[in-house]
Amino acid sequence: MQAGLPGTLNMTNPLQWARYHWTHLISGAGRNDGERFYNYSSLLVCGKKPPQTPKLAGKHRIVIPHSQCFKEEYEKTCGTYMNNRIRTTKYTLLNFVPRNLFEQFHRAANLYFLFLVVLNWVPLVEAFQKEITMLPLVVVLTIIAIKDGLEDYRKYKIDKQINNLITKVYSRKDKKYIERCWKDVTVGDFIRLSCNKIIPADIVLLFSTDPDGICHIETSGLDGESNLKQREVVRGYAEQDSEVDPEKFSSRIECESPNNDLNRFRGFLEHPSKERIGLSKENLLLRGCTIRNTEAVVGIVVYAGHETKAMLNNSGPRYKRSKLERRANTDILWCVLLLISMCFAGALGHGVWLSYYEAVPFFNVPEADGHNLSPALAGFYMFWTMIILLQVLIPISLYVSIEIVKLGQIYFIQSDIDFYNEKMDSTIQCRALNIAEDLGQIQYLFSDKTGTLTENKMVFRRCSIAGFDYCHEENAKRLESYQEASSEDEDLADTPSGSLSNITKPKAHSCRTANSGPLKSKSLNHLAGSCFALGGEDGAMDASLSRQAAFSSPIETDVVPDTGLLAKFSQITPQLFTLQDKTDQDLSTETLYIIDFFLALAICNTVVVSSPNQPRQRLRLSSFGRMPITSLEEIKNLFQRLSVRRSSFPSLCSGKEPSSGGPNAFVSRLSIFNRSKLAPPSEEDASQLSELTQGASETTCLQDQEKLEAAAGSASGSVDSSQEQSLASDLHYEAESPDEAALVYAARAYQCTLQSRTPDQVMVDLAALGPLTFQLLHILPFDSVRKRMSVVVRHPLSHKIVVYTKGADSVIMELLSLASADGQTLEKQQKIIREKTQRHLDDYAKKGLRTLCIAKRDMSDTEYAEWLKNHFLAETSIDNREQLLLESAMRLENKLTLLGATGIEDRLQEGVPEAIEALQKAGIKIWMLTGDKKETAVNIAYACKLLEQDDKIFIFNTQSKEACEMLINRTLEELKQDAQSPPNVQSSGTHIPQLRAGLIITGKTLEFALQDSLQTQFLELTGLCQAVVCCRATPLQKSEVVKLVRNQLKVMTLAIGDGANDVSMIQVADIGVGISGQEGMQAVMASDFAVSQFKHLTKLLLVHGHWCYTRLSNMILYFFYKNVAYVNLLFWYQFFCGFSGTSMTDYWVLIFFNLLFTSVPPVIYGILEKDISAGTLVQLPELYRSGQKSEAYLPLTFWITLLDAFYQSLVCFFVPYYTYQGSDIDIFMFGNPLNTAALFIILLHLVIESKTLTWIHMLVIGGSIILYFFFALVFGAMCVTCNPPSNPYWIMEEHMKDPMFYLVCVLTTCVALLPRFVYRILQGSLFPSLILRAKHLDKLTLEERNEALKKWKEARRMSQMTAGYSGPKSTKKLGKERNSSPSCDFAMKAASFCTEQRDSLDLKATLDKPNASGMAMKTVPSSGHPLQNGTQK
Repeated sequence: MQAGLPGTLNMTNPLQWARYHWTHLISGAGRNDGERFYNYSSLLVCGKKPPQTPKLAGKHRIVIPHSQCFKEEYEKTCGTYMNNRIRTTKYTLLNFVPRNLFEQFHRAANLYFLFLVVLNWVPLVEAFQKEITMLPLVVVLTIIAIKDGLEDYRKYKIDKQINNLITKVYSRKDKKYIERCWKDVTVGDFIRLSCNKIIPADIVLLFSTDPDGICHIETSGLDGESNLKQREVVRGYAEQDSEVDPEKFSSRIECESPNNDLNRFRGFLEHPSKERIGLSKENLLLRGCTIRNTEAVVGIVVYAGHETKAMLNNSGPRYKRSKLERRANTDILWCVLLLISMCFAGALGHGVWLSYYEAVPFFNVPEADGHNLSPALAGFYMFWTMIILLQVLIPISLYVSIEIVKLGQIYFIQSDIDFYNEKMDSTIQCRALNIAEDLGQIQYLFSDKTGTLTENKMVFRRCSIAGFDYCHEENAKRLESYQEASSEDEDLADTPSGSLSNITKPKAHSCRTANSGPLKSKSLNHLAGSCFALGGEDGAMDASLSRQAAFSSPIETDVVPDTGLLAKFSQITPQLFTLQDKTDQDLSTETLYIIDFFLALAICNTVVVSSPNQPRQRLRLSSFGRMPITSLEEIKNLFQRLSVRRSSFPSLCSGKEPSSGGPNAFVSRLSIFNRSKLAPPSEEDASQLSELTQGASETTCLQDQEKLEAAAGSASGSVDSSQEQSLASDLHYEAESPDEAALVYAARAYQCTLQSRTPDQVMVDLAALGPLTFQLLHILPFDSVRKRMSVVVRHPLSHKIVVYTKGADSVIMELLSLASADGQTLEKQQKIIREKTQRHLDDYAKKGLRTLCIAKRDMSDTEYAEWLKNHFLAETSIDNREQLLLESAMRLENKLTLLGATGIEDRLQEGVPEAIEALQKAGIKIWMLTGDKKETAVNIAYACKLLEQDDKIFIFNTQSKEACEMLINRTLEELKQDAQSPPNVQSSGTHIPQLRAGLIITGKTLEFALQDSLQTQFLELTGLCQAVVCCRATPLQKSEVVKLVRNQLKVMTLAIGDGANDVSMIQVADIGVGISGQEGMQAVMASDFAVSQFKHLTKLLLVHGHWCYTRLSNMILYFFYKNVAYVNLLFWYQFFCGFSGTSMTDYWVLIFFNLLFTSVPPVIYGILEKDISAGTLVQLPELYRSGQKSEAYLPLTFWITLLDAFYQSLVCFFVPYYTYQGSDIDIFMFGNPLNTAALFIILLHLVIESKTLTWIHMLVIGGSIILYFFFALVFGAMCVTCNPPSNPYWIMEEHMKDPMFYLVCVLTTCVALLPRFVYRILQGSLFPSLILRAKHLDKLTLEERNEALKKWKEARRMSQMTAGYSGPKSTKKLGKERNSSPSCDFAMKAASFCTEQRDSLDLKATLDKPNASGMAMKTVPSSGHPLQNGTQK
């Protein structure tokens, strides 16, 4: 327990805990003066949540402050809302037994055995003693109940710790903030939180000690993102000098009803004057987040407990039903039909028997009343008796065994050290516990690109400004020589990015140093939103500190400027903004473009700036305060520079803006998309704009003059020339995405340094211009609809309102201004810039770079006032707010002026090309779904070997459904003709393999292809392609593609991604894999499995997937085998006892045989079996195809297993029968050799089927045999009259002294297992499968094994090349038997054949020149790819 936690959490003594809570319960100390205290009786309520139900005002919620003046209104509204106590447990002490039984009997198998128990209580059909029939069901139910109870108790302890955390709540009785437990917080309470405290509920921020009214929070406890986020005080409260007084707070809040959308909050705060102020997510502090870099905040609770967004997102572990389990359920139905058939045969035989011996009194015993049952009625009763007798045919222990085996398999997967990522200190997470075997049957893999195939480390590479391309050659050389992965220096620089808090946050200036170290325990994913608090409040920063400085590795931060562009920076002077001479216009225009370009890079983002001395401060650094002043001449230049800045540009060092009551109220910052600081605009405000500009131009900058005098006074001293660099490098940027960080670091390389950011202003230090303070009016954040981001600022030099926008080129290009108010010259100039920039963008994309366009717009004050008036209406609405804000943003983001574009490199992850190559060899079809440009996606596809150099590429880029349909049909015909054409043969007689095909389709064309009329043709086409790349795809399209392939082709799908835009795709697939990368944890939280790198998929699928599927398949088949084999012994005996339902063995032995003696070995087999070693499975990926075809568990395999069980049961019964025929042994003396022989047969059958026998296997098998004999001996010695009139007394003891008993057991076992043993020998010798052949490789020495592997691969390659062609397959067949032909077994690299094949196919079209229908084909030359050189390490 962390030292800094309140005393409540340290109550580890149960007596102390009980005494404390009993005192509070009796005294009512929890809430006085009408304040509600939580009722502990709700602990007994059946359910996951307390019984309170939220009271909704229609679709909205009204929040009344919990203060004295609103007491009655508060009780009517907020008094009925859910309190803050959480309960994630499912059971209570009173409802555990009934509810657990109710849930367990939802399983059909448990209901079936319950029916048998009840049936055995009917005297007419009773087969066993009533207690004996209940035993198997009771044991199974008890085991599962104990497991559920332990898991629920663990949740209960966590809930109790969380509910008893302490926070400060305002008490209307004491008139001050007092400490209360989290569970006692209610909606309407005022909460006061200090730095490093965890937020107990969803609260609206009303006060912050920060002078700008902002609060920094860390959301790692909620979504895993460790970067700091800014939240803002509600507009109108930030200007208050003192803390908000709850007694004087007279406003009410109306907001939307509780929902699980973490990125949305809609509502408004209404004052008594009916004035409304819009609320957004920027004003909401979510439960589970942690206060950082802010001394104290105050807020009012709007959602509490299970209504908080964190708890509404708490879905817990994912439960899916695997394909193998669905198949097993089908076979259980076959077993039920078999059971009914056997029982019907028994009933019919009993009726015939009685009819045949009706006159013999010995066989026709009358009832108690003297009447005889008719043979038909007796047969009917016997049917149900046989159901009870043969119940073991349905394996009741199978479900329990499957759960145990899956837990064991998950344990070994999570313990695999190969999945450990040292840099991130993370390993694989198995969030879905019951679909591990599906990993061995994947047929289609859908992958995101950015952050999944690439590192998501964005490196600034090139830029284009005003139509001029700057290639940054020196920076490219730095990247080529940079060896980040293998450098120990990098580790030293990277490792303490986790220790950033220790380096940059000393106690004198930051509260973040309160952290005493990382937590000792990790939080649980299934309690997201609740268990984040367990680490305490001092230790709340836990392991997330290791990623605190995200996107800050040297490869991302160190940018070498382009010499040509740097030279143009020397032309930047303040006079550029006041030029009147037309002769200098051309020169100044390009320079102004450069200035605006880098200003946009620096301020068009949401980057949080921190420094080592004060992580959250408003830096007011004068430019000359940092310059090395060494001569009087420099001081003279300094005075001249200051005079210019004072006369023309006074606002560049202005301090905090005036309050909202002054004339600057109109231009103070108002939120769009959740950022707010303004009251509603009035018409007077619009008229004051011109006065505002004039007034601002007359102000003076006293700070500059004071610092100038200080600089002059110290002219004789020398200033360290490294100060400027150290100040810039000491700044730390915490970005929400790596793209933002890369652009900010690029701007800093050109001395355009982002110095500070507040809700009102952004300060940038720009080379010769010094620190410029931009008044920040709005931030329009990026969204997937607009695909762009904008900031609205007032320029400190020109005093104009400027909109800086960055976004996707396809969007920005459509928003550019077509006409210029300045005449045709600028219009022509813009057209030229646009054309050149587009060429540069295409060139960047072909090199695999991510592209962004940068643009701006100058607005007049009148235009801005008109837009602001309409925007305020959208901001204060609750219903349909997103659409209204979107329309408002689109009205602002138009008539843009293109400044330039950037090219950012996102390097491939280590091991991605090798992983994709292995997965393709394994028969997995891989689709890449990305939102990037076509050229970027194609380049990455080649670099990661998704597409080969000699592949035949089809590019679909159409604008209509008709063109798409025509293109699909034409391509299908071409591919079918290629498939039907005979293979090419060289002069030497060697066959040349067919070309692989690849499909590249854009988002617009994909929209047409996903329509119902084209789905079949599209799927048939993709089935003929080795790889598919979908570019410009939206998140919705990604999920639709996955759903279409899974449902139509009936294949097993896997989707992998790392960001929130991949969540829908991950959830739709059969298996979803999230990558815990740099874009937060949304994908991980929605996934079934989480890994840290794409390359881990290779071992996860090819090794663990193969093992899990093979183990579980064989174990399920084994369960069916042993149950059928044993129950048939009872069935064969019925032919010799008149089908009377009699058993030849004692009932206890009969029940324990499957429950104890033969249940553990198959479980151990299911957990530890390894048919092939991990190294062989990785080196021979084609072995994975056996799982894709379900070879281990086919319907034919199931029926062969049952036939083998029938044969072994016949041998096991009739060998002892004919041995003891004619002897005087009794029924149990005959049954004992049957049971003993059956035990040996069933256990040795498992030994034959096992490919790996360890000491654990032998120990368990030997233990089962010893347990059987021990039980039989003890039971035979003690049970004199257990089952009257039968007597099992001393039977085993007598047989142990009889040599015939041993002979019967040995002979029966050998004869029964001989066919299977011979079959396995012949199979391994004459017609071995790939699996068996690979198994032999594991027995060789290392040298022999390597040589054998080379021969294996060469033989497979030659068989592929000499194989004949096969005709095209139908879509349905492609879905089920893809890549079954030898030609698809291995990916080939026949470089010597490439030239002839390209000539024969005559592919003249290129990627750059699509034909009229929108399609292009390309065979790329055998040159390397830009990304490959930088990523292969």
